[in-house]
Amino acid sequence: MSPLAESGTLTTAADVAGDVTGASRSQAAGSPGVVAVPAGPPALLPRPEMPELSRRGFLRGAALTGVGLVGVGVAACAPNVVPSLAPTAASPIPGAPSAASSASQAPSGPIPSGWTEHDVEARNVVRRYIGNLAPALKGIYGDAAFAKLADILGAADGYPELQRKPAFAQVPQLFLNDVLQPLTPEMDGDVKVFRLTVDEITQKIDERRDPIAALGYNKQTPGPTIRVTEGDKVRAMFTNNLKETTGVHFHGMEFDDFFQDGVPFVTQLPIIPGETYTYEFTARTAGSLMYHSHHNATDQVGRGLLGAFIVEPKDNPVTYDREYIWVSNDVLGGFTINAHGFPATLPILAAVGETVLVRFMNEGVMMHPFHSHGFVMKVVARDGHPLGSAAFECDTLGVNPGERFDAVIKADRPGVWAFHCHILPHVEGPNGMFGMVTTLIVVPEKAHVDAIVSAIVS
Repeated sequence: MSPLAESGTLTTAADVAGDVTGASRSQAAGSPGVVAVPAGPPALLPRPEMPELSRRGFLRGAALTGVGLVGVGVAACAPNVVPSLAPTAASPIPGAPSAASSASQAPSGPIPSGWTEHDVEARNVVRRYIGNLAPALKGIYGDAAFAKLADILGAADGYPELQRKPAFAQVPQLFLNDVLQPLTPEMDGDVKVFRLTVDEITQKIDERRDPIAALGYNKQTPGPTIRVTEGDKVRAMFTNNLKETTGVHFHGMEFDDFFQDGVPFVTQLPIIPGETYTYEFTARTAGSLMYHSHHNATDQVGRGLLGAFIVEPKDNPVTYDREYIWVSNDVLGGFTINAHGFPATLPILAAVGETVLVRFMNEGVMMHPFHSHGFVMKVVARDGHPLGSAAFECDTLGVNPGERFDAVIKADRPGVWAFHCHILPHVEGPNGMFGMVTTLIVVPEKAHVDAIVSAIVS
């Protein structure tokens, strides 16, 4: 068992720069690398206690999450891309951090031999992703892997991000909101009553860019995940705090009463500012569904009026240990996963031997082919409907606007695996990776998951 699992401790950030044994690669003339520094005794940070948050709670809540390690480079086997989308000085990639926004973070100091500023910027983005959780890598992956990762990151430089939280821990996250403050229904007899507000908010796409004007449910985007069980009676009450009208559609639900469908001027009048509107229905349709505005929807959904609606089946043929809700959008703040762009996207975390269920939901206006490095996905449901014997395997799954796919991944090998949209202008530009990129982090033991998540939550 690793030192992390045995002692429940995390090595401090200073130890990354001071304990990079064997981290240097051979220094061929002109090749960039890191010179190893002498090893020293590891300083230890006591593992914080989990705040009333059991492992089962995390398994259930689940986009288990923890340390984003190395955002491995995007594969070169790209599909054909419309030439006009290629980044040029005259046509920057939509949603990519602009040169102006990153000017204050321009590379300083010498550029390693053979590199360009692009390489320095690209590495800095990954350093932001990992932040001060990097020391946990040694206890999790062992000395040899830690040395390689430290070399890749240039940890011997003692760069500032080693003293900072990971980018994804500096912004609000759907997963943590759902686990720490779940949307718990009131009970009115046998009816589950959910109360939500429709709000003007600001949203940070990542930890550096200025917040942008957005809309949200319960002052967040995506809105809080609504969870019920197939057959439940549901009453959803939305109070409109906007300065404009709206409506709410439960996307994928088969209603008995079509007046609950949430389409203003078709099934209802729009919800005016200050009004509370109630939708009441039986959750007949199980699976991964969504809720979002269906009024001025190009604008309102694009600005953040969207959320996941999970209807657990009474008899679920799919078994899994962890769950990750993946809501993509391509309007608010560019190309995002759960309203954030890399490096502020939350990683998926699992232990070897576990199965992860990824719920893909496309709330944007473009198709996105999501590609998992290193692992095949078994697609078990489409639009909430189990595929049964028609389930199929793939490593790149195209998700059209409005579609939902459930895919399971068997985490049978440890490592850090990139997971991203494979329309490359949606994920990488002159300043490195951005947008629809995250990673699947597979650690050797469940204890590593608990320790990492505990550190983040604390």
